[in-house]
Amino acid sequence: MAAAALSKLLPSSHVRIRLIESEAIGTVGVGEATIPHIVYFNRLLGIDEDDFVRRTNATFKLGIEFVNWGGLGERYIHPFGVYGQDMEGLHFHHFWLRQHQEGRGRPLDDYSIAVLAARAGKFQRPDLSRPDSPLSTIAYAFQFDASLYAAFLRRLSESRGVERVEGRIVGVDQDGESGNVAAVRLESGEAVAGDLFIDCSGFRGLLIEQTLGAGFEDWSTYLPCDRAVARACRKVAEPVPYTRSTAKTAGWQWRIPLQSRTGNGHVYCSDYIGEDHALESLNADLDGEPISDPNFLRFKAGRRRQSWIKNVVSLGLASGFLEPLESTSIHLVQSGVARLMTNFPDKLFNQRDIDYFNARTRLEYEQVRDFIILHYKATHRDDTPFWNYCRTMPIPDTLAERIAIFRENGRLYRHDNELFSETSWLAVMNGQGIVPARHHPVADVLPDEELDSRMTRIARAMSSNVERMPTHQQFIDRFCRAELP
Repeated sequence: MAAAALSKLLPSSHVRIRLIESEAIGTVGVGEATIPHIVYFNRLLGIDEDDFVRRTNATFKLGIEFVNWGGLGERYIHPFGVYGQDMEGLHFHHFWLRQHQEGRGRPLDDYSIAVLAARAGKFQRPDLSRPDSPLSTIAYAFQFDASLYAAFLRRLSESRGVERVEGRIVGVDQDGESGNVAAVRLESGEAVAGDLFIDCSGFRGLLIEQTLGAGFEDWSTYLPCDRAVARACRKVAEPVPYTRSTAKTAGWQWRIPLQSRTGNGHVYCSDYIGEDHALESLNADLDGEPISDPNFLRFKAGRRRQSWIKNVVSLGLASGFLEPLESTSIHLVQSGVARLMTNFPDKLFNQRDIDYFNARTRLEYEQVRDFIILHYKATHRDDTPFWNYCRTMPIPDTLAERIAIFRENGRLYRHDNELFSETSWLAVMNGQGIVPARHHPVADVLPDEELDSRMTRIARAMSSNVERMPTHQQFIDRFCRAELP
């Protein structure tokens, strides 16, 4: 992703980009779910979306279904897009809360075109020619094969002048005066010099940590899951346009439907369940026959204390790790690339730019962290030791304040253009049983009859538009069916 973006935005006449990677170092290569920002990243790169979907075995995604998170037997969808329509200068949900508290409201899902379409197995891209229609508010992302996406971007990068160097890095040379990384040495003996190094070496942080000692802030107190086992299974039905996360005894299981197969994984806490039982639990809940060996992964939630030091910028797992509960892994890479371009250095490497980059990266990780913690904290499950811990664990003050404000009067705030919108916070809080005591007082300005009429029209517009949408499979077949073996 970094090479593709930099090769698009930086002219090859001025900058030479070399990407060092080794075929001997494997990747996870599981089905990967994303959030809507990837649509804009791909457009920035000039990628034809239908071609991208075909080549990566992709499907479309309207949100994430959460099963058994609030309590056993409960489920809800965190949708992309918006709920309803804002009125009288207020977010829609305050009017919904008023009706709900007065005992005459519909379910919140009735006001989300994404939820209704996802449940019905429908999909279409937004219709911007109809700005007054719910169809104009559709937001979507993708579910795809991460290995195929990497290969797709490699071809794109090389076509734009990126030079790929095959080899394993065995040493790092630093400038004796500045401490900057001067070159990396390969197993072959070749030294690859550079002015700016982007560390995409995963958890080990070859440059940012092992060479420059960035340090690591451990968040496992809040996010105790530290293991995962992933494997693919046969497709047994048409793919649904959403990802599913099912809470289990000591973690959760993902289900990501692709065009040809289904990606699955069990994220769990090793303090509460062993490797054998984790795999057994994963296998028991596969839709179809397994078609890959289980891939066991270890990780620790947290982030580097600094993502940019001297002339090294870290991206992805080299910069930090947050479990993929809300499909943020790829987004955090892409936002890191965008932030780098905003603060792209000259050879002097202005420390104020670096400090700004690190501060914004730190804030983004903390905001995403809090949203993920919310899913664990906002549970009333007490059936296992793991969920007892999550329900009663201490949480960051920033999250505790958000929950307290919402419980009091339903207010939600979006700080510093943060990743997750009011829709996202509302979906999880409402879906997991956090009920406000009151609503915004301005929501009372509408007479009952006028409010009921508006809410009915909004709900009818949602359902009638979903009825006319093609099925997810029909849309894929028409525009972007993968060439499957």
